Amino acid sequence: MYEICPETAADEPEVEALYDLCFAPGRTALSSYRLRDGVPRVADLCLVLRADDVLLAAIRFWPVRVARRPVLLLGPIAVHPTAQGEGLGGMLMRDSLNRARKLGWSRVLLVGDAPYYSRFGFQRLDDVVMPPPTNPDRVLGLELWPDAWVGVSGPVMRETSPGVTEMLAQYTRSPKIGSACVTVVPPDAQVSQEDTDGDQSAAGASADQ
Repeated sequence: MYEICPETAADEPEVEALYDLCFAPGRTALSSYRLRDGVPRVADLCLVLRADDVLLAAIRFWPVRVARRPVLLLGPIAVHPTAQGEGLGGMLMRDSLNRARKLGWSRVLLVGDAPYYSRFGFQRLDDVVMPPPTNPDRVLGLELWPDAWVGVSGPVMRETSPGVTEMLAQYTRSPKIGSACVTVVPPDAQVSQEDTDGDQSAAGASADQ
């Protein structure tokens, strides 16, 4: 059995170590991190997946703006090398996106491989521009509400609204999500190559690689 829980301050060193393990050196120099600098995470959606208290996977979300509209920036998401190929990344994706929908978020953005993320409903956003040198083919979006991306175009910007950042910072300091852990059954052992979380498209797809 696995347990998915909101990330806490106590989890952060382990999560950072997992990202360092799974991604190439210098990951924080990638363009997506410029959108995160000085902006609190969306604490309700930053999740960790554990088995027997061992951290196996993690996912984070950040607020950004496109055409002044609120957008969730998904990533990074990573699965420990010893657990890759077991479908854990997909479990985190589905759980976090379901939580985002329930919290009222309407659109999600990530930078990743379309063949992998299309299974979750992500499609290329032709009119949304990530900071260079991001490959436009890897800029993908998902609608959590019907037509949420319709008419939304332009550059992706940092979330600078004081009201939003102050609210997110408050939740990061004093999360109200301590009881939001869920226990999940291991996915089917018959995982196709397309579902392998450990390949480059899955483990690194949302990190602007």
